[in-house]
Amino acid sequence: MYYIGYDIGSSSVKAALVEAETGKKVIVLNEPQNEMEILSIHPDWAEQDPEIWWQYICTATKRAIKEANIDASKIQGIGISYQMHGLVIVDKDNAPLRNSIIWCDSRAVEIGNTAFAEIGEQKCMEHLLNSPGNFTASKLKWVKENEPAVYNKIAKYMLPGDYIALKLTGEVTTTKNGLSEGMLWDYKENKVADWLLEYYGIDTALTPKIVENFTNQGVVTEKASAESGLPAGIPIVYRAGDQPNNALSLNVLRPGEVAATGGTSGVFYAVTETNSGKSTRVNNFVHVNYAESNPRVGKLLNINGAGIQYRWMRNNIGNESYEEMNEKASQINVGSQGLVVIPFGNGAERMFNNKNIGSHILNLNFNIHTKAHLFRASLEAIAFSFVYGMECLKDDNATINVIRAGNDNLFRSEIFSNTVATLIGHEIEIYNTTGAVGAARAVGLTDGDFEKFGSGITTNDHVMTFLPLKNKEEYEAAYKKWKQELELILTNK
Repeated sequence: MYYIGYDIGSSSVKAALVEAETGKKVIVLNEPQNEMEILSIHPDWAEQDPEIWWQYICTATKRAIKEANIDASKIQGIGISYQMHGLVIVDKDNAPLRNSIIWCDSRAVEIGNTAFAEIGEQKCMEHLLNSPGNFTASKLKWVKENEPAVYNKIAKYMLPGDYIALKLTGEVTTTKNGLSEGMLWDYKENKVADWLLEYYGIDTALTPKIVENFTNQGVVTEKASAESGLPAGIPIVYRAGDQPNNALSLNVLRPGEVAATGGTSGVFYAVTETNSGKSTRVNNFVHVNYAESNPRVGKLLNINGAGIQYRWMRNNIGNESYEEMNEKASQINVGSQGLVVIPFGNGAERMFNNKNIGSHILNLNFNIHTKAHLFRASLEAIAFSFVYGMECLKDDNATINVIRAGNDNLFRSEIFSNTVATLIGHEIEIYNTTGAVGAARAVGLTDGDFEKFGSGITTNDHVMTFLPLKNKEEYEAAYKKWKQELELILTNK
């Protein structure tokens, strides 16, 4: 028997089949083979047609069943991971009224900032644990203000994963996880933040019915079965945004555990047991195993300028492979002989209160520095930005006991992982898993046995562990110099 999991990203849809009994990966693939289109008809806008996600879900499902050579009737359940913070709106016939306004669209920034100022920091932080910001609720307000004819036809709003659940089951539902990702969950009252919708002038009846994770959230219809190749009647039992789901995929479920992601951007996601937040630089979300009696809240620190800096180096300085770059960088001493790179060239950074400070190469000496120094300084810069982010998390009351990360580009670099582990003072455990695999495995959590779930990840996926190095003084000196340069730039912005 098998479970299937989906991870609906903005670049592709991933599908994974795992063995129901063991959690062992059977197949993982993605559609399309290149990347999905993101529509940006105005600067800082980003939209996608939600029907495209469904089409790729169907294509990926049929491919997975065929290429794994399994009997589709043996698929027993579905888990869904999805890009966070997006807005999908449908009419009374459950048809999308417009493209989805996705996570990286920033048209609603000022709407959220105004709400934060007018409602007040105290109420927002006590009840939402966040500023309303540029999240789903604020995007819905943008539609109301700018597209009233569309708004007047809305039957329900939802997040991207909710739309895929609708296509599979014919039912419009959402989760506490999803509502918290849209800044629509009141932690203090343990219910939908209707007061924020009312402040925005939005009909509270537009909120879908809430379903719980690790329970039957609806079953596949005959129509969805015919389109996707899935068996009719099997349940969706799990859905979550990509970062909470990434944490679950890495067995990050208990307070003190942290999931790290080192791709184009970087993320720390720390699980806590307190409904508290004091910094707008850190976002707080209902974690996948949240309960009022046993709160589990994920504190998310995002770093836009991370792996994209190293990719820029690869594409523009010699066009070498990452492995070749890492090898050259390893020949250079810690601190890169005074060369400093500031990696924040990928838009506004939330941990700098939405300042866009750009990327900088500082102290370049033409007589001693080579491209190997640039590679080392870039890896160190990204590692230092993670360390700086960890300081922000700790300032927001996060406790750090263990860090777990996927086996992706940045964490495959010994320079990067050793630098982070040494400066943070914690082990970094590396696992070979993906969000789609985690979503598939989560289907088996209907039994509530998180210990068994976690041991399965350790057995199947653990690759290696980076330990803090004992000779940390040179790392501390390099980080101190980097941080001084960063703070000078921040002061002048």
